[in-house]
Amino acid sequence: MATLKDISEELGLSIATVSRALNGFPEVSEKTRTLVAETAKRLNYRPNRAAQKLVSGRSGIVGMLVSLQPGVSAESSLVEVIMGLSWRLAKRDVDLVMNVIVDDDPVAAYRRMVSKNMLDGFIINAPQINDPRIAFLEAEGIPFVVHGRAEEDPSYAFFDLDNANAAAQAVGLLANLQHQRIAMINGPASAAFARQRAEGFRHALTARGLATSEAFNSYGENTRASGYTRTLELLAQPEESRPTALVCASTPLAHGALRAAQDRGLTVPDAVSVICHDDVTPVLTSEETNPPLTVTRAALSAACEPLVEKMIALLNGADPRAQQTTETAKLIVRQSTGPAPRH
Repeated sequence: MATLKDISEELGLSIATVSRALNGFPEVSEKTRTLVAETAKRLNYRPNRAAQKLVSGRSGIVGMLVSLQPGVSAESSLVEVIMGLSWRLAKRDVDLVMNVIVDDDPVAAYRRMVSKNMLDGFIINAPQINDPRIAFLEAEGIPFVVHGRAEEDPSYAFFDLDNANAAAQAVGLLANLQHQRIAMINGPASAAFARQRAEGFRHALTARGLATSEAFNSYGENTRASGYTRTLELLAQPEESRPTALVCASTPLAHGALRAAQDRGLTVPDAVSVICHDDVTPVLTSEETNPPLTVTRAALSAACEPLVEKMIALLNGADPRAQQTTETAKLIVRQSTGPAPRH
């Protein structure tokens, strides 16, 4: 691999001039900058990241620190997103460094990485209510983009799903099918997405004049086991008071709900309808269940490109408030939802 010295000798320029040309210093002519850039490419020159940061203030490295919570499938959705982010950043000559948070204090890992002055910015996933990671990075003035959002009107860059709307779409479909007792099997109460879906769920029920019993809105781990246990509890109620439809916050929860209904001897959708939000992960699918699941769909992998675009824009000085996007989930009706049962 070529060095600055190799380019210098090739062109008969000083190493200092070559370095200034590669870093865009204004005192170097456009003709020289172009010549140096073309030679660097031809000789397969790659900048030394440490030296580059000293000159430009940029390392060309972005960090993503993840905490493996219960129910997070590291071999599926998380790995898929990390691979997608890494590939897209690499196309822009930026590297992604991933680390796992092992401290009880989620900010400790960020504080440690920031103190080493290695990274240009961070990508934050799975934001929590009153997320301390966001508060820390904002206080430090470090560029970051969030996959999701923890507040209604944040000042930071984000790419998010309209979670309230996703829940409202599910309620609307079920209400049109004459369901009156609709329950939500939600994710962790600390997760911003779960709170947003619960809010959309309650508002949609109220708008339809339907009951909003807290017993029909439960939080818990985002796993098949949790979906199974909570569904069994709901379906164990007397027939005249148990829910006739379930809105699950994820595909794993819906898989558990289908199994629980089967074990209770209830047919889906004749006795109970099931709808879930589908992140389109490679391990747990929504279309291959029995029956295939009705879903609100928004692929996690689709967030990679906009997150990278926003990260690059921030590193180039963009206003974080101009880098905020909310997408809407697509409703896909399959065989797991049907008219409310008649008693």
